[in-house]
Amino acid sequence: MNEHQTELAVAWVIIILVLPLAIWLAAWLLGMRYIPQSSVGIIEKFWSPRGSLREGRIVASSGEAGFQTRLMRGGMHWWFFPWQYRVHRQPLVTVSEGKIGYVYARDGEPLQPEQTLGRVVECNHYQDAQTFLANGGQRGRQRLVLREGVYAINVALFVVITEDNVFSGPVREREQTKYGDWQKQLASERAFDPVVIGFGSHVDPREFIDSARGDTGAGGQDDMQLLPSDNIGIVTVQDGPTIGAGEIIAPELPKREGVDHNYFQDPEAFLTLGGKRGKQLQVLTDGTFFINRWFATVEMKLKTVIPIGYVGVVVSYYGGVGEDVTGAGFRYGEQVEPGHRGVWKQALPPGKYALNPYALKVEMAPTVNFVLRWITGQTEAHRYDEDLMSIELVTADGYEPMLPLSLILHIDYQKAPRVVQRFGDVKRLISQTLDPILTAYFRDVAQSSHMLDLLMKREEIQAKATAELGRRFLGYDIECVAVLIGRPEAKIDKARPDYNPIDKLFDQLRMRRLAEEQKETFSKQEEAAVRQKELNHAYAAAEKQKELTETRIGVELAANRGEAQLAEAQGLAKRDVARAEGESRSKELLGKGEAARIAQIGLSEAAVQLQKIRAYGDPRLFALNLVSEHFANSTQPLVPERLLVMGADGHNGNGNGKGDSVAPVGGAQGFSMIGQLLALLLSERSGVNIAGNQGGVEDLEKFTRQVVEQKEAAAAKS
Repeated sequence: MNEHQTELAVAWVIIILVLPLAIWLAAWLLGMRYIPQSSVGIIEKFWSPRGSLREGRIVASSGEAGFQTRLMRGGMHWWFFPWQYRVHRQPLVTVSEGKIGYVYARDGEPLQPEQTLGRVVECNHYQDAQTFLANGGQRGRQRLVLREGVYAINVALFVVITEDNVFSGPVREREQTKYGDWQKQLASERAFDPVVIGFGSHVDPREFIDSARGDTGAGGQDDMQLLPSDNIGIVTVQDGPTIGAGEIIAPELPKREGVDHNYFQDPEAFLTLGGKRGKQLQVLTDGTFFINRWFATVEMKLKTVIPIGYVGVVVSYYGGVGEDVTGAGFRYGEQVEPGHRGVWKQALPPGKYALNPYALKVEMAPTVNFVLRWITGQTEAHRYDEDLMSIELVTADGYEPMLPLSLILHIDYQKAPRVVQRFGDVKRLISQTLDPILTAYFRDVAQSSHMLDLLMKREEIQAKATAELGRRFLGYDIECVAVLIGRPEAKIDKARPDYNPIDKLFDQLRMRRLAEEQKETFSKQEEAAVRQKELNHAYAAAEKQKELTETRIGVELAANRGEAQLAEAQGLAKRDVARAEGESRSKELLGKGEAARIAQIGLSEAAVQLQKIRAYGDPRLFALNLVSEHFANSTQPLVPERLLVMGADGHNGNGNGKGDSVAPVGGAQGFSMIGQLLALLLSERSGVNIAGNQGGVEDLEKFTRQVVEQKEAAAAKS
């Protein structure tokens, strides 16, 4: 190769190598920029005739120096001179299918005090930065989220956080790592996924297990259990004005004038309708919801299940003050109509309900008969009696048994709200009311009963306890169906663990029962012996049947003859008795007549004599008169022919020692009727009252009247 050819080859090499570089250099000097279709160009302006950005601004919207709002999309772009512009290539923002992207604005108007997120403005999903700033977009975390898709976003103004990437752009900040922290926090809350309620939703396994076991108070019924898909979403809004004083939960917002927040998926509509920050009364039910977790967090809770055989008494923590429907006589709180704060009047029937547990509490109340066991170590499935134990008693005869018993109760479903209102729940009803009443009642019964009564009179004690406790429980809106007493058990004595006084008492009862059975056996044996004797007698009688028949007929004939003779003798005797009674009656009547005649004569004479006595004035005068008449008519001489008078000194004569002499008329020795008569006459003539006893006449008259009255009464009766 000659020299000319060599120079020509070198020239072509120089042209091939230098020409592209020269073309590129010329294009660069002319401001040519190429952006691939999968990227965007973020324009950074070094200087501008319009000056620098205002204080506090990050992105230039009016041509100032700094990052520009407009983007360079894929393709060739000219006149971006290197001494004035710098173009930063950034990938397009991609949000995966079924995911959520969160946006943070570095520039814009500041947030208001009640705001935590920037308001939603029309900016084509943050793809028009100029419009965002012009329409009053606010800096900070944004209410509007990005759904699945590819977006050409100016990442100098907006930071987009997705599950896979953090699109923070060319801006270098001192807190650059905070975006990564936000991404981790959102990922831990599953915030990049939509909220799914129902099938396929996420439920805390521990909460599901507890509910399936019945720990929610429903008794663990098998006929109606919660499934993993039986959940609801409890929403807590983090933006907007706060709720009013005294409220703990924000009310539900109905659709108004065509505006609906669509289950918290439209934050701006929610706030337009008057939504408040805090826990919301409205819950999320089955469905998929794309909710901004910066705006509202969602807590998964299981639905409320009310099994068959129960009702749910609702205690509301929200709503206005309602009117009490229980009346003035019920002083255990208030019952209100549904929708007001307090205990709702109507209980919820069995079923599944999407109730907000932060706004409503549901207390389960059994409506079928349920059993409570006061038995140490035994518990029913409802677990209401897990704290109950056998009752310690002291009997009247000094025994200290442990009494196990069961109680069958029923709660009227219409009275269930009253029970919950009075006690709070069924378990407190049992521990605070039923247990003390039942324990006190049976301790009183034991103190007035012997140990044998608890063993032998169990049915009677059960009946009395059912009636008495039923009467007491009615005051608490509870019906006592039955009281069932078990076998009393002895309290274990640690000093003598093998000693059981109740077992010894049972041994005595068994021995007593054995003795009674033996007595019954002996009685049966005695009865068998009697029957054997009767059988033998029957055999002997059968053998002598003919002779026995003839003898029996003879006995009957003799008996008939005797009866005939007896009847005849009785007839004769009755005749004689009747005749004797007639004669006796006749004599009796004759005697009574004669006696009556004599009595009448005597009474007449007595009346005459009484009149005579009254005429004399003194019975003694009348008597002396009679004596005088008799003396006058007497044949006996009144004066003896000879009279011997003894002197006072015992000598004959007149006391002077001389011969015979006549005695003085009033002498002390002897009887002188004449002297007495003269004395009476003398006293009558002198006017001296000698009738010392006038009562004798009156007594005599009284006696006479009594006799007359008796006679008249006897005559009247006869």
